[in-house]
Amino acid sequence: MMEQDLAVLIADLSGYTALTETHGASSAADLIDKYVEIVNNSLVGTSRVHERVGDEVMIVSDSADDLLSTAEVLLQNVFREYNFLQVHGALHYGRILQRNNNLFGSALNLTSRIASKAPPGSFLCSKDFLDAVRDKKFYSFRSIGNYNFKNVSEESEVFEIALEKPESLYVDPVCRMLLTDPEKCISHPSQSDLYFCSSNCLEIFMGRQ
Repeated sequence: MMEQDLAVLIADLSGYTALTETHGASSAADLIDKYVEIVNNSLVGTSRVHERVGDEVMIVSDSADDLLSTAEVLLQNVFREYNFLQVHGALHYGRILQRNNNLFGSALNLTSRIASKAPPGSFLCSKDFLDAVRDKKFYSFRSIGNYNFKNVSEESEVFEIALEKPESLYVDPVCRMLLTDPEKCISHPSQSDLYFCSSNCLEIFMGRQ
């Protein structure tokens, strides 16, 4: 098959290893099942899940606008989920070869490299992706500089996509779980800005002091 221009989103969960080590493989597997459900419910327009490996998903679309909307919906759906992990990732637009349901091309490598720079709860994108977005009026993009990525010959400018986040955002410092309702959490006995998903995480934290 011939190469075609595609928008690519690579997203994974921030803190998945910490959660697995704290709460065990069964809880981690349950979380992945929920993550897959959230991802499938976040797809906009021509966006479709191409691949999932562990907690990482690759979503592709013929439209950069559809994929940008998918990233926004995915982030908001994750923030709405009680006791979940934050998502982060990157979006890029470039030439990709599809053969036997597999994707090939340097665009995939660049997307993965940019995703590794994304802080929890945020999405970054390349200039190629930004240029491919037709309707930018609902979004703002902030350049975070030029980067040299491994196995990428040219320097790449990277942008942070400004997406709405909850005003109050707490993260369990042990298992990295997102705590959307502090009233349902365990608070630290002396530090008012620290919350935990369970007494077990509080005990682990106190034991590290």
